[in-house]
Amino acid sequence: MTGIMYADRLDTAAADRLKIHVTPGPSPGTVDVCVSGEIDFDNAAVLCATLVVALTSQRASLLMDLSRVAFCDCAGFNALLTARLAAEHAGRNLRITAASRSVDRLLSLTGTRPFLT
Repeated sequence: MTGIMYADRLDTAAADRLKIHVTPGPSPGTVDVCVSGEIDFDNAAVLCATLVVALTSQRASLLMDLSRVAFCDCAGFNALLTARLAAEHAGRNLRITAASRSVDRLLSLTGTRPFLT
């Protein structure tokens, strides 16, 4: 079970709302990351940490499928941008290959579609 640790408690409910699957990508040097559920303040740090670990441990670019993300708040969006910046610093890419309606709207409203796709 995964969870998010706060000062004196473990919040497993926040982690249960988010599922992240990391698998080898379709071509060498890529990793598929499929995210489902809700990305919010309570679990955005878990997403960001998972993406950064995948970038550094796999030494690969990330291909992200966000088509099953039901909700993403500003903390979740910040996690994506932070991971994208980490990828750039590592000489790799982070690219959203599929997005749910809510994520697509977020990319449109913020003007970040070209930066993340």
